[in-house]
Amino acid sequence: MSLIYIVEDDENIREIESIALNNSGHDVCSFGCGKDFKKELAKRRPDLILLDIMLPDEDGMEILKKLRASADTRRIPVILVTAKSTELDKVKGLDIGADDYITKPFGVMELISRVRALIRRSMDSGASKSLRVGSIFLDSDRHMVYVDDEPKELTFKEYELLRCLMSNSGVAMHRDRIMELVWGTDFEGESRTLDMHIKTLRQKLGTAGSMIKTVRNVGYVLEE
Repeated sequence: MSLIYIVEDDENIREIESIALNNSGHDVCSFGCGKDFKKELAKRRPDLILLDIMLPDEDGMEILKKLRASADTRRIPVILVTAKSTELDKVKGLDIGADDYITKPFGVMELISRVRALIRRSMDSGASKSLRVGSIFLDSDRHMVYVDDEPKELTFKEYELLRCLMSNSGVAMHRDRIMELVWGTDFEGESRTLDMHIKTLRQKLGTAGSMIKTVRNVGYVLEE
């Protein structure tokens, strides 16, 4: 049984989410504000968090940033649940570190399916494995990346993208497969999003960025 935290200020939506997930066999704790959520989070960590962006006391994006900045919580799967639906909102949330994104109004079956899929992915993830390819070293324990022993500051999704490419070093990965593994969802403009992250990742890696090569009509590959 997975423990799920729901952070949602709308009582009706919170109740619907809680009932649906309870009936699916999950243990659920719900909170109407960020303050109550943080108190419980300090006591025990959940297996997944459903996080609304528009909260009365703190912006959900700021809560997400803090979750990803802490070694204790950075690997907890997070699904953003919000009325905002533009591509820019989605990209911002996913780049900060959200694992998936559900737009209100949503169907109960969609919610259950996305929660189930994300929990399964997090259990199968090789997140604890440190990797080295050429001059690039990915230290998963510290959630840091080094090039020739020099630390590189990456966003959460840049880090996950690099880990995906390093885990499949030498293998030409299709764009759709990269999106599935790194973002875990699809949305309008996904190709532009991937290309944008590849571009910034190459820049931040400096000379090692040339190891990320474009495979025409396929996707990308990282190789020495």
